[in-house]
Amino acid sequence: MSENVQMPALGESVTEGTVTRWLKSVGDTVAVDEPLLEVSTDKVDTEIPSPVAGVLEQILVQEDETVEVGADLAVIGDGSGGGGSAPAPAEAEAPAPQAEPEPAQPAAQEEPAAEQPAPAEQPAPSGESSGGEEIKLPALGESVTEGTVTRWLKSVGDTVEVDEPLLEVSTDKVDTEVPSPVAGTVQQILVQEDETVEVGTVLAVVGSGAAPAAQPAPEAPKQEAPKQEAPQQEAPQQEAPKQEEPAPTEARTPASEAAVPAQAAQEETPAPATSAPAAAPSAPGATPAPATKSGGTYLTPLVRKLAADKGVDLSTVTGTGVGGRIRKEDVLEAARKAEEAKAAPAAAAPAAGGAPKKATVPAVSPLRGTTEKTSRLRKLVASRMVEALSTQAQLTTAVEVDVTRVAALRNRAKADFKAREGANLTFLPFFTLAAVEALKAYPKINATFAEDEITYHGQENVGIAVDTERGLVVPVIKDAGDLNLAGIARKIADLGARTRANKVGPDELAGATFTITNTGSGGAVFDTPIVPVGQVAILGTGTITKRPVVVTDADGNDTIGIRSTCFIFLSYDHRLVDGADAARFLTAIKNRIEEGAFEAEVGL
Repeated sequence: MSENVQMPALGESVTEGTVTRWLKSVGDTVAVDEPLLEVSTDKVDTEIPSPVAGVLEQILVQEDETVEVGADLAVIGDGSGGGGSAPAPAEAEAPAPQAEPEPAQPAAQEEPAAEQPAPAEQPAPSGESSGGEEIKLPALGESVTEGTVTRWLKSVGDTVEVDEPLLEVSTDKVDTEVPSPVAGTVQQILVQEDETVEVGTVLAVVGSGAAPAAQPAPEAPKQEAPKQEAPQQEAPQQEAPKQEEPAPTEARTPASEAAVPAQAAQEETPAPATSAPAAAPSAPGATPAPATKSGGTYLTPLVRKLAADKGVDLSTVTGTGVGGRIRKEDVLEAARKAEEAKAAPAAAAPAAGGAPKKATVPAVSPLRGTTEKTSRLRKLVASRMVEALSTQAQLTTAVEVDVTRVAALRNRAKADFKAREGANLTFLPFFTLAAVEALKAYPKINATFAEDEITYHGQENVGIAVDTERGLVVPVIKDAGDLNLAGIARKIADLGARTRANKVGPDELAGATFTITNTGSGGAVFDTPIVPVGQVAILGTGTITKRPVVVTDADGNDTIGIRSTCFIFLSYDHRLVDGADAARFLTAIKNRIEEGAFEAEVGL
């Protein structure tokens, strides 16, 4: 029995939605609550889970189509209704009868005719190849109209699975991977790297890929058969392996492993011409040799090169990408763990033997002595930073904060907090909550300045600067003023993890009214961050250190105590915010943190 999957209600005022991407294809099995497709509305981009388990029999609404709430999107059943794959064998068998009348002249040509079924199976892929699936640039956000292809992860002739990353695209808001909506072989790449195209532009064509490589081969025996008599019957037999050879050879030619066939050709060159057929069958066998997969998972050339430079065995690395794909971050993490494992025995040896301690020298970066092209993200950051400094009167004010009480409270509560909330209780949520409370009291810090008007925002949308391998990215906690400490901690953990994994959406990177940067996480004591364009202030937090401080008790007596302290600093646009405003804002945060009254927030 089949069941229709309908467009659900995605909000009180949402009446329609656009199908942005199907995560499953016709014939795929799907489990209950497994994401089936992605839908975009004027308020949210989200995944639609399957309400039932079964086989996707029909897709009724194609990508980029907009339908009303309640419209049927797909049909899921037990698979009996999805017989879309049945016509393929019929089409494959259709050319076979046509092949019989042609070789019916001399008896000597019956053997080539007997070999005809092999190419006869290929016309079906030929039809699929010419009608391959077009891969279009998807909508990457409400205000994103175009994107730049930064890198193709697949080449022409490479096979690709459903949802396997196909290319990387950069926009003015986000850098992301575009997965393949279908499985097959990359037949054409229509947009080259560094080209900028509009949303909806066809980027590539993915189909079966088998027919284009084999089409020249079936014609060769047909032309030779009439010219050659019975003594030449062995020629088609020797050429049979050659028909298989072009497909893998052409498929690999665009790939980075093109050097392998070249080397093989050089090695076979001195051999006599009669040995060519013998060497040809070895080519298909050599096709899997390039290490493009590890345990069945696709590896990009960047990952393989980085693994070689770091000495990482990819067979021991567990991928965290789509479908278990090994990403650059996975290789770097494996290299870091390997370095720690080596450093542990090395550190223990001097203690046991009394030998002098070896100096800790940072590893030499693979970027040393190289030149690379500036990424789109780095260009974007550079232009916005220069624009911010050239259009604002920026300066920085700082205060020192005693975080001893918060540190003690955090040590008592962090284990239970992690178990209850699923997020680590770091110091950043405390500072973020205190900053949001201060923004409500001092709205001038949470404003936008124009020459003729000042806008004091009615919500606190706090951007959290995240350091990633690609550069600095700032996801936004929307309506942070409505969240408690636990809610802020969960948001920081979620946005931080997805931003580092390049899984954050473009709408989550826009709309900040205030920004916080935790440069202390890298060990910095003090910084002068740049105020982003469109905002008037950015708060920075320095690293927390223990040091002797003069402490005054309840009776007014001064003593020396070991306290945990840090600096917090506010860069601001002096066109709107004065020094006294900045000082009052920072002091409000300082008093809230030093008071340490967060017991109810952490569940104590």
